[in-house]
Amino acid sequence: MPNRLIAIYPGSFDPLTNGHLDLISRATRVADHLIVAILKNSQKEPLFSTADREDMLREATAHLADVEVDSFEGLLVDYAAKRSANAILRGIRAISDYEIELQMALLNRRLRPQTETIFLMASEEYSFLSSRMVKEVFFLGGDVSPFVPAAVLKRMQSSFPKKR
Repeated sequence: MPNRLIAIYPGSFDPLTNGHLDLISRATRVADHLIVAILKNSQKEPLFSTADREDMLREATAHLADVEVDSFEGLLVDYAAKRSANAILRGIRAISDYEIELQMALLNRRLRPQTETIFLMASEEYSFLSSRMVKEVFFLGGDVSPFVPAAVLKRMQSSFPKKR
């Protein structure tokens, strides 16, 4: 099928939020195949292992056709080339996101011009939401149930019962 849009939605997804899921769901209306790719970053100490994040993503996206969950190390554009992806999907919540994402998109274009970056605006109800904020609220004892899928909340509660 010529001009097939294969997009990669990269991120840490640590933890997966309802904002991520909203973007994934909306991206399936644009992309023929969406690869949700977890970046393995050895310089960060994640809340969940890569395998756990892959499991949570697979469970949360099982109802969506043409969504694949994977992980990668190294440059995103190298991963895109390896997967024959012609687009990178990025979510924008605020102007501050746009400035950072624009710089990355321009750098990625220089490194691999065959891969375009597509920006999707966050839905209003999730425009404030980030994994970092969810973790902070959770560890301070707040209710994060409106912000994460039920399975993610359950895993957070069972993995970190004493930290709350």
